[in-house]
Amino acid sequence: MANTVEILKPQKTWSHLAGRRKRPSEYEIVSTNLHFSTDNPDAPFELDPDFDMARWFKQYRNSSPITHPDWNSFRDPDEIVYRTYNLLQDGQETYVFGLFSQFADRGHDAMLSADWVATLAKVYSPCRYLFHGMQMMSAYLCQMAPASTISNCATYQTADSLRWLTHTAYRTKELSKSFPDLGLGSDERNVWESDPQWQGLRELVERALVVWDWAECFIVLNLVLKPIAEECTIHALGEAARRNNDTLLGLLADAQMADAARHRRWAIALARMAVEQPGNREQFARVIETWGTLAGGAADVYCMGLPDADRASVRAKRVLRELHVACGL
Repeated sequence: MANTVEILKPQKTWSHLAGRRKRPSEYEIVSTNLHFSTDNPDAPFELDPDFDMARWFKQYRNSSPITHPDWNSFRDPDEIVYRTYNLLQDGQETYVFGLFSQFADRGHDAMLSADWVATLAKVYSPCRYLFHGMQMMSAYLCQMAPASTISNCATYQTADSLRWLTHTAYRTKELSKSFPDLGLGSDERNVWESDPQWQGLRELVERALVVWDWAECFIVLNLVLKPIAEECTIHALGEAARRNNDTLLGLLADAQMADAARHRRWAIALARMAVEQPGNREQFARVIETWGTLAGGAADVYCMGLPDADRASVRAKRVLRELHVACGL
């Protein structure tokens, strides 16, 4: 009896997308199931399962108390890919640097009061330390997330935090040229480390930077630290800026809050997906309760030092609560 050779039919798409009835989108093709380190939970890097990095991933990713049978089913609600992120943020950067250029040509900084700029030296310029902490946490989340669709969102969030940092540094340098005697560009580290107004946010950031479990890192960063910090140091400060004739900072804050809104959309989508699994809701609530008190106190202390920003802290904490409700918590 002759042996018959089975002729395999060619796949119409990648095997992990073949079960879908519709044609996969660009987002599906380039974003899903990209993490090779999740293929073998016992040896994440196809090497000695007991070398340091393998043990780290097994403890802080694979053994996280927050679990899901298929993290790869997560989808970014905006379906951002590297190509579209660059298109989107190239436009954002063109807009922001257009603001810098036009306001510089009109002598904007010379029209600011010295009192307001002295306030900015205290409440605005040190933001670059805050944004750098958020950038590092987002980068860690990118590295540790159990699905590439989650890592991608964290990657773009990392890049946005770096953009915010560079915008802050740019404005600090510009202001220092018009107001050279206020410590702009030279005294921010001292303010960040010792000024009472910053110590709540600094403690929040520094403690958050040593949260190693990937899911707890996500909750602390995206559902507590980032939203409370954004509402205080971007939104509320931008409104105070407009009341003090600093239209440029107000417009810059608007642009940054557009990024923050996109970050919150993917965070809400991931949280909703996670809390559908038994036991996860309680884990989310535990982390939020633990960190929420620290975040609320940090908001109170920072916002007390903002001029013309009545009830800014109350609003920031209300926004945080609304975010948690939107997550299904």
